Amino acid sequence: MAHSQETVVTVIPPDKAKIKKLWMTALIMLVVTILEFIVAFTIPHEYKDLRVWIFITMTIVKAGYIVGEFMHLRYEVKVLFWSILIPMIFVIWMLVAFIYEGLAISSVRLF
Repeated sequence: MAHSQETVVTVIPPDKAKIKKLWMTALIMLVVTILEFIVAFTIPHEYKDLRVWIFITMTIVKAGYIVGEFMHLRYEVKVLFWSILIPMIFVIWMLVAFIYEGLAISSVRLF
């Protein structure tokens, strides 16, 4: 004898506040990306170092926003948020420093 069970599916109405927050997050990311494109195509080539530092700053801002919003760390205890964000900034700084030093060492001719 087989028992027949009916599956009941309840449809939850969409949460307007969450949808609005998602669109706001997408808008903020779009604005920062548009600013990156403006910087890329309007700053002359003579100011290459300035352009690179602007890109690095905007990338760190976007990374912090992504970590805070999509990993839900913005809503956690502030100590947890900073304990993740500060080491990430130091790791990025370390990578930039190693690349810079590596390029400086490779440009020195020993022979």
